[in-house]
Amino acid sequence: MSSAGAEITLTFDNGPEPEVTPGVLDVLRRRGLRATFFVMGRKLADRAGWALAERAHAEGHWIGNHTFTHGGPLGEQPDEDRVAEAEIGRTQDLIGGLAHPDRLFRPVGGGGRIGPHLLGRATLAYLQRHHFTCVLWTAVPGDWRDPDGWVEHALTQCAGPSPTVLVLHDLPGGAMRHLDRFLGVLADRGYHFPQAFPDACTPIRRGVPQASMDAYVTTGPPSGAKSG
Repeated sequence: MSSAGAEITLTFDNGPEPEVTPGVLDVLRRRGLRATFFVMGRKLADRAGWALAERAHAEGHWIGNHTFTHGGPLGEQPDEDRVAEAEIGRTQDLIGGLAHPDRLFRPVGGGGRIGPHLLGRATLAYLQRHHFTCVLWTAVPGDWRDPDGWVEHALTQCAGPSPTVLVLHDLPGGAMRHLDRFLGVLADRGYHFPQAFPDACTPIRRGVPQASMDAYVTTGPPSGAKSG
C-alpha cells in the first residue's frame, strides 16, 4: 500500500512529561522529523517540564499552547472571560520566548471532538485580541485510551484525505513506545511530514478568523460542564 505524496503534520498534546517526552524527541530526531508540541502550562511551571520544552524548541519543534490545566473545552466553562486569561494567557506567559511567531493555540476537544464547545465568545475575542493562531486537527487515534491498539487506528485515519493533522500525546501509559514503528510504516508508504498546518485546520491565523467561526464557538451561555 503506497500513499506517496500524502502529507501528515505531527502534533503531540498534554506534555511535556519527563518519563515520555525525551523518548519522543529521540525518535523524531533519529527520523529527521519536526512536530509541534501543544503543552500544558502547569507542566511548564515545573523545571523539568520547561527543560523539555526548551529542548524541543532547540531541536526545531514548534511549541504551542494547550491551556494551563486542560480542564475541559473552554466553550463549556462558566466565567469564561476570566478562564481565557487563566488558561491561555498564563500558559503563554510561561512559554515565553519558546513561542512560535504565530502564537499557536490548540483548544481542548474533550476526547477529540470538534464543535461549538471548543470556544466561547469570550475565548474567541481573547484569541483575536492577542493575535493567536487556533490549530485544530483531523485525526485523533486515541493513543491515551488504547496504548497498544492506537497504531492501527492511526494508520486508518491517516489513509483519509490528505493533508492530515494528527494528534498524539506524550503522556505516561506506554503508547509512545510504538511511535517509531508507526512512523516507520508511514515512511515506507511514502508519506511526507510537513511541519506547517493546512488552512483547513487553522480557523484563526494571527488573530484573524479565516471564515465563519460558527462551527467552533458556542452561541449560548456556557453550561459549566467539563469534559476530560
